[in-house]
Amino acid sequence: METEKKERMEDRMVKFYSKESNKLALHAIPGHFATSTAHINYYVDVTSIKTRANEAMEAAKLFYSKINTSVYIDTIICMDGTEVIGAFLSQELESRHFLSTNLHQTHYIITPEYNSNNQMIFRDNNKGAIENKHVVLLFANTTTGETIKKCLECVRYYGGIVENIMSVFGIIKQVEGIPVESLFDADDVPGYAYYPAYPADACPFCKKKIKIDAMVNGFGYSKL
Repeated sequence: METEKKERMEDRMVKFYSKESNKLALHAIPGHFATSTAHINYYVDVTSIKTRANEAMEAAKLFYSKINTSVYIDTIICMDGTEVIGAFLSQELESRHFLSTNLHQTHYIITPEYNSNNQMIFRDNNKGAIENKHVVLLFANTTTGETIKKCLECVRYYGGIVENIMSVFGIIKQVEGIPVESLFDADDVPGYAYYPAYPADACPFCKKKIKIDAMVNGFGYSKL
């Protein structure tokens, strides 16, 4: 008698195409997942958009169409492994002669690191890319806005000015009065929902004692 094959969570994966471009699609896995601040019923995977050059380039073009054209852009801060998209976005800005205060007429593309207290920091050699610079924040996923708030606090601490917030997949529409422009949102993933991580009974999965499939963040997932 053959042993029944156990379903992997990856076997539940579905694909959703962008409303703005048939060259872009995200993958989503239904289940019970936990971030640092919330529980969600889909893990939304934008890995191919972040790592495949053609898709990253297409994402950059769409992000450019959403940028506030009345401001300067000097620096792109890339979170969640979005550096490839950030580089292509810089190319879009430069090819269209977008305004910048940088004398070298090109953009800084940088990523913060975290110290032992889980605070975002920039080393001294990168402070010049932030102080008095006009900044775009670029994310892979934004759900509750808590990471965005940390980024805003960090950039302002180093003297930067956040002009635009961009996310490949995003639920939150604005943070501290700054719009969050996303390529995909909850409407693109039917039934997407998130719940506060605490108290436990705020999450219907936890209430029913359904185990968490994986811990997730903008970089990916780790199964439990």
